Amino acid sequence: MDNKPLLLTADAAERLQRSREALAAQPVDMVRTAPQGWQPQQFSYTLAQPFTVSGPATYNKGRNSTLHFSPSTTPGWWFDRSDLPEQLPIMVSPRNVWTAQRSIVLRAGAPANYVRMTEHIIAQRLGLGLDNSLISLETGDPPLFDVGSLPLVEAILQAGLKEDRQRPLRYWTVKEPVAIMNHRNGFLLFQPAPPGDCRLNLDVAIDFPNVIGQQRVQFTLTPEVFRYGCEARTNCSATEMLYYQTVGKLFADTRNLGYTRKNILIAGKKKYLNEPTFMLQGKSLEAVWHRACLDLLAALSLHEDGRLAGHITSYKAGHALDAQLLTMLYIRDLLEPHQ
Repeated sequence: MDNKPLLLTADAAERLQRSREALAAQPVDMVRTAPQGWQPQQFSYTLAQPFTVSGPATYNKGRNSTLHFSPSTTPGWWFDRSDLPEQLPIMVSPRNVWTAQRSIVLRAGAPANYVRMTEHIIAQRLGLGLDNSLISLETGDPPLFDVGSLPLVEAILQAGLKEDRQRPLRYWTVKEPVAIMNHRNGFLLFQPAPPGDCRLNLDVAIDFPNVIGQQRVQFTLTPEVFRYGCEARTNCSATEMLYYQTVGKLFADTRNLGYTRKNILIAGKKKYLNEPTFMLQGKSLEAVWHRACLDLLAALSLHEDGRLAGHITSYKAGHALDAQLLTMLYIRDLLEPHQ
């Protein structure tokens, strides 16, 4: 489907056309398709049993952070700050995005009732098909694992998922093609799902001015594909890492940032400063799989009730544009139930 999209940014039609042409010229590095005839389930799922998972805190070096996951019959995902008993749980929703400049931070009620870097957690919602869950934590600082979100994925799979046949799952798609752009000529394009097709298909491309370079993957979202991509670590440039370890120590938001050479991919101008993964014919695709599975899918998981269907193209986009797209879909009422 290639209808002229509704643009959510002013005077962007020509820029979008140029960016789509640039994307078309970029080779596809990997394609992961679903089995023939596969469609996602038709009923909501929650956890079969509760579990906990712990890891080093993202913003407090030397401290651990623990997530307590519980089954829930309430639609959607909820974060409950157990250290703030006077505050209500935070619904995972575009309505509660405090900022998405560097990561997706959710907040509701009092200023202290927030959870930082939620993307590596909430991506499991669409990725694994866990529709409803309550997550309790004693801090707004979640764990940062050494291998993407793999420990969390393994814990969810071990706990098991339980189907609620009393609650049919609602799928949503856009009423018409919708595009949004950033200042770097990156874009997100959301195209409607065909009738009877509830799959979510993604085309994700990045273009970095360092060794990461151009990377592009195309896939149909299935739990198996998400399980593959969930191990991809976040990344930063060598310059950023040097900043965090020197001048960054003067500032509260980076002083205790728990980045190490193990839990993130460090990209220099011409080579990686640590060992990359997701190697394919001598090229690492770790950065694009992280972007697809643990960044973009997290933002799409902000949708409050049900799942999204259709085709989403992401080119040189990031957290801020992801969150802005979901917000504008809500503000302009551009989503509709999909059959």
